[in-house]
Amino acid sequence: MSAHAPVAAAAADTAGTAGTASTVAATAMDDTAVAGTAERLTVRQNRGMDSASSFPQPLLRHPLRRIGAREFDFSRQVAVMAVVNRTPDSFYDRGATFALDHAVRASLAAVAAGADWVDIGGVPFAPGPELPVAEECDRVLPVVRAVRAASDCVISVDTFQPEVARRGIEAGATVINDTTGLFHPELANVVADSEATLVITHSLASPRTQYPHPRYNDVVVEIGDYLLRRVELAMARGVPEQRIVIDPGHDLNKNTLHTLEITRRLGELTALGHPTLVAVSNKDFIGETLDAPREARLEGSLAAMVACILAGARIVRMHNVPESVAAVRMTEAILGVRQPAYLKHNMGEFNTHE
Repeated sequence: MSAHAPVAAAAADTAGTAGTASTVAATAMDDTAVAGTAERLTVRQNRGMDSASSFPQPLLRHPLRRIGAREFDFSRQVAVMAVVNRTPDSFYDRGATFALDHAVRASLAAVAAGADWVDIGGVPFAPGPELPVAEECDRVLPVVRAVRAASDCVISVDTFQPEVARRGIEAGATVINDTTGLFHPELANVVADSEATLVITHSLASPRTQYPHPRYNDVVVEIGDYLLRRVELAMARGVPEQRIVIDPGHDLNKNTLHTLEITRRLGELTALGHPTLVAVSNKDFIGETLDAPREARLEGSLAAMVACILAGARIVRMHNVPESVAAVRMTEAILGVRQPAYLKHNMGEFNTHE
């Protein structure tokens, strides 16, 4: 018997001969409730894009962002960041865009496919020998210049080196994507002296070093605390809050269980009030979860990406651009922040599209 059954039984006994009247009244109330629900549904349908969403979205302190020539309202849109690695040893593409012409062609193809943003890197995150700054610049800067000459898209340089950041901004980059969480704090000064945006990523290890057994008491809480401290550091060095983006660092110094929990509880991090970037594309946590090799992780990547968007992520760093753009735009429509491209199905006389 349910906990409410004794209350219901007592009410029935008290009602006595008034049972029939109560039934009639209850039926009338039910009819009113149904009518009210239908009215509310009709209002929501008529309101269209203003409909309430069942997915709570973060309240950003600075949702409106101008990044270079592009303007974003991160309360109503998601930016797709394409990955272009000018490295011979990237974990995913294995050097496919290491040649300069291949890197430039891949960047412009990504923009043509709908990417808002191109992230250009010359050094992989994975452990390995340190690359001289001059060589990193030789890899990255020609791509930045070529893409900037052809497009007004957002260009980020994936680097933790202040000198590479400075020269990247001079070449036309509008974002510095530091996957080490300001391992070199002076990088924040470089960004502060420009109009560029800074991405601060959670990462515990020194750049390009092993971190074989990461341990956390509460991975999400610790990431949040770390990111807030790093945001404070960047602001103390002159970077305005409205030019800061945070990234929880999926898989960076974390195992698969950590990364799944980050994805599951991402809303706790997007609630910090800063636009959140997620880099989930083709990563090991997807491969281990699905027992999938690198070339078979697209579906898992898209699923993780959509889950992050529903939890409030506003920038997604992805390899497979056409598929990612389609998934992002569909998710925006589900959230009620993007209109369908056209309306035809069951639209009757309002059908003006063939």
